Amino acid sequence: MSGPANYNDQPMATRHGPEHTLERLIFFSDAVFAIAITLLVIELHVPELEPGASNVDFINALLRLTPNFIGFVVSFYVIGAFWAGHHRAFACAAHYSDKLLPANINLLLTIAAMPFFTAFLSNYSNQRVPVVLYCCWLLLTALLNIRMGRLATSPPVVDPTVPVATIAMIRRRGIATALGAATAIIVGLFSPWPILAQVSLIAIPLWRVMLGWLARRR
Repeated sequence: MSGPANYNDQPMATRHGPEHTLERLIFFSDAVFAIAITLLVIELHVPELEPGASNVDFINALLRLTPNFIGFVVSFYVIGAFWAGHHRAFACAAHYSDKLLPANINLLLTIAAMPFFTAFLSNYSNQRVPVVLYCCWLLLTALLNIRMGRLATSPPVVDPTVPVATIAMIRRRGIATALGAATAIIVGLFSPWPILAQVSLIAIPLWRVMLGWLARRR
């Protein structure tokens, strides 16, 4: 008679299938967003002052870091906004599609590179090329985000019970981000003070309101 089965000899249950694949894609994406948003702070270097430096010296040293702090805050909320959009879109997803993977990887590529473009902009905050390059990268990220959002909110991926109004809202927010980035590019190209391009990113919520108003009119 054979003895009792050894628990360690039993095959381990593994999760597989489309739903598991979708979960892995979301978890991996969350990790990339988290790492990218954390790497932004690396460019905030502690100023080095000589022993015996005065209070004024410390204040002036911190003031010289103002572009770095502004770049950090702006990009922190930019990446946070893209993560929130990614979260909203995939909250509507119920099924996996092979089209999701390349689209998601392309989006994450632009997110992972955001700390570099932020550092470049912060170090040359009022120079046209770094400012416009940052805004162009933001526009590329926004366009890839639109593609990702549409895939996640379209058949066969989307949960059929998700309201049409919710899907429309998610897509409008993606388009508003792209329009805001395009607005910033124009400001960066033609303004005598290129740094105003960062300020003009406030156009993103304005575009969102306008697109919502147009949708209600239709």
